[in-house]
Amino acid sequence: MESAKLLKAIIETAIDGIITIDNRGMIESLNPAAQRLFGYSLEEVQGRNISILMPEPDKSSHDGYIDRYQRTGEKRIIGKGREVLGLRKDGSTFPFRLAVSEVQYDDRVIYTGFIHDLSKEKEAELKLKEYAAELEQLVDERTKSLKKMVHALSEAKEEVSLSLEKEKELNQMKSRFVSMASHEFRTPLSSVQLSSVLIEKYAQPFQNEHITKHVNKIKNAVGNLTTILNDFLSLERLEAGKVEPAFTPFDIVKLSEEVTEEMQMIAKANQNIIYQHTGLESMVNLDQNLLRNCMINLISNAIKYSGEHTFIEFNTEITPTQCMVMIRDNGIGIPEADQKNLFQPFFRANNTGNIPGTGLGLNIVRRYAHLMNGELQFESELNKGAKFMLLFNR
Repeated sequence: MESAKLLKAIIETAIDGIITIDNRGMIESLNPAAQRLFGYSLEEVQGRNISILMPEPDKSSHDGYIDRYQRTGEKRIIGKGREVLGLRKDGSTFPFRLAVSEVQYDDRVIYTGFIHDLSKEKEAELKLKEYAAELEQLVDERTKSLKKMVHALSEAKEEVSLSLEKEKELNQMKSRFVSMASHEFRTPLSSVQLSSVLIEKYAQPFQNEHITKHVNKIKNAVGNLTTILNDFLSLERLEAGKVEPAFTPFDIVKLSEEVTEEMQMIAKANQNIIYQHTGLESMVNLDQNLLRNCMINLISNAIKYSGEHTFIEFNTEITPTQCMVMIRDNGIGIPEADQKNLFQPFFRANNTGNIPGTGLGLNIVRRYAHLMNGELQFESELNKGAKFMLLFNR
């Protein structure tokens, strides 16, 4: 008795539906879960054919299934599980997994069906398929978009390649022209420079101040043109990647003294270049020629943009971690609005007026500094001069 009560309690509280039918397919029992699933009470279906709970085509074929099994013993459902549709009282259908077992009870055969509702699983599966379809559509659209983009990029790449090739050819032509023009100009400039020296020499006995004045104008003009040509040649070599630093140890104090003496000769009237070195060491490992060019360029600017009767500070300093070259003047300074563009090629501040220059010098100095793993910094105020510092790590 206790076992029967326990079995009954298990069947009535089971989550899945349980249905029993006799060997003719007539319903004998439905547990509460099965009643909820199909919407029938036990009284409504008891003694009726199980096909009442089946939609077509299973409804018409079910009795044939039982008859065939009883005649042949061939199991198509019994002992196996499969997915089928159930027909509710309200006419709606729902999917469920059906497992059927055969039980011998009191000298007769009973078939028990175990019903597991698959509605939620099917809904989730349907949503998943919908999501998959949407995703597939999005992927397809994105693929088409990417194909168009790749095609456009390919066309753009070809255009860029052609443009780069043309630009490369133009740069080569420009470089050849700059190199040729610079060399072609150098010869007549040298002749003019030599002639001006000879004129000055032959005119000395006459002591004519007008001759001296015009000879000096010729010298200054030749010097300016030579500086311009040197700037263009330096820029051309930098653009072509022909400048490679040669790091060698040398005495920076000796180099700076030579540069000071050289630049003092072209300074304006009563302009004095004051050189000073700080530090116990004087040896550095840099490219001496590049550093010389940087020093000359910065001091030339200080001379150019400062007036007569002024001092130009030229300092070098060596610490355990750094080498510094500093040039300070008391000239016209750099307007704050122009400072952000100061190192751009061909840029000149708007207060330079008629002072000659190409706007290339500082760009070249900065690029030389970078080649030596250094940097160029500056500080300036309008009409209060400028300070430029070359900094190199040791």
